[in-house]
Amino acid sequence: MDRVDFTPPGDDGDDVAERADAYAAAPLLNCLLREVALPLSEAGERRVYRLPGSDRLLRVRGERRPAGPEVYAGGDWQPVDHAELVKLVAEELTRHTGVSNHELPAEMTDSRDAVAALLTARERTPAPDDPYLRSEQSLITGHPYHPAPKARGGGPVAGWLPYAPEAYARFPLVLLGLREDAVVEEGDTSALDALAPAPPGYRLLPAHPWQLDLVGDDLAGAFADGRLIRLGTTATEVWPTAAIRTVYLPDLPSGDDLFVKFSLDVRITNDVRRLWRHDLLKLRRTDTAARDAFAAMGGPAAWLADRGYRTADFAFEELAVLVRDGLRDHVLPGTTPLLAAGLVEGFEGNPLDATADPVAWWEAYLRQVVPPALAAYADHGVVLEAHLQNTLVAVDADGTPAQALYRDAEGVKLLTDVERAAGWERLVYCLVVNHLVEIAGVLAERHLGLDPWPAVRAELARRTDLPEIAALLASPTLPGKTNLLLRWTGADGADARYLPVPNPLAG
Repeated sequence: MDRVDFTPPGDDGDDVAERADAYAAAPLLNCLLREVALPLSEAGERRVYRLPGSDRLLRVRGERRPAGPEVYAGGDWQPVDHAELVKLVAEELTRHTGVSNHELPAEMTDSRDAVAALLTARERTPAPDDPYLRSEQSLITGHPYHPAPKARGGGPVAGWLPYAPEAYARFPLVLLGLREDAVVEEGDTSALDALAPAPPGYRLLPAHPWQLDLVGDDLAGAFADGRLIRLGTTATEVWPTAAIRTVYLPDLPSGDDLFVKFSLDVRITNDVRRLWRHDLLKLRRTDTAARDAFAAMGGPAAWLADRGYRTADFAFEELAVLVRDGLRDHVLPGTTPLLAAGLVEGFEGNPLDATADPVAWWEAYLRQVVPPALAAYADHGVVLEAHLQNTLVAVDADGTPAQALYRDAEGVKLLTDVERAAGWERLVYCLVVNHLVEIAGVLAERHLGLDPWPAVRAELARRTDLPEIAALLASPTLPGKTNLLLRWTGADGADARYLPVPNPLAG
């Protein structure tokens, strides 16, 4: 079966507005159906739900990516476009929670409009030649269970589109000189100094051009008194990854590669994406724990270490730059790394497009991604944020998974800091609900009759020493994150809240 097509029936694919509506509606519907709606019927091509706050009936096509929403009114089913869906969701949540929210509907609209801009940009911009970069820049839908996954802070398109990975962007970084007496750094940041020379008395500080646009006025005094100076731009362009504020430098002057992560004063999904001071101050501890855990595993799984950060004492969060390992020192020879989230969205070169033996491919995938996450937790007390956007899977020449690579120490939790039950719940959500459920869903859609879950149960059951596994395999439910209600009620983005969703592992 081909990948899910978000083009509405009867549309030839050229109507960007309708395509943007369909792309943006799918994750919003996923949230509404998971967190609020009550299922009434799953028979036929359309599933019917009741919205308890307004007592209205809603029906949709499809399951993994719902489409074609309709509301029952005036004795018939009426189609609902994205603008009407936003209004419907806002009315329902106001009644359901007793809380009003004017910010989130605007983000939903911003997300849909961003999708339209991205679709238009992709029509005139070639995708990158490298399959890894194509996978990182493939996420038009993005988080499949977020009400506004593509919102870009409501700013003008011209402000963010040149830096959007989904538009196949690449651009040079701005190079600043930071006066030495204002430098704050921790860990190994030496790779930054190799980007270009800095004048005497200064250290090199690369900056994301979008972030400079966002906070530029706040830095006027530092430029005026010489704490900051402009040194031009990098000699080569960088590629924004799916995380948007993390960029890939594939060709450093030294011949190495590198990832660099910046602050970005824009809300993307649940959080304003700054490198927050409290996260940076604990970075060395969490990264060291993850690095040691993977070293003890002895391969082939790898951890892309967050080596250190550099920033300015007068703009600690605004100008922070985090240095992360590149790929070349970690990826197995003869393999190609791919973003796991890209496997779900689809891109040219996706191994799922040419998998002749889906059972063998899936078993190989599970062998690579599941054991390292469980070992980190069980043997080292490290809870990886092993969701689709933090997992890379290296495949061999036949497209078979041969290695998993994990990243992002900012999302790592340590069992010394959190209760074990909370750590396990987070791991199950990230690894199973956010990650394996999505890959399994693609396989099941493309290969009718395939049940992907026996293989998952078998892989998990290998950890006979981990007491949580038996309970996981027997539980009727899994923890599903409530991104819609979290954002509607104004909870902190890091304050994850879960509700039970059906557990396919209990099969």
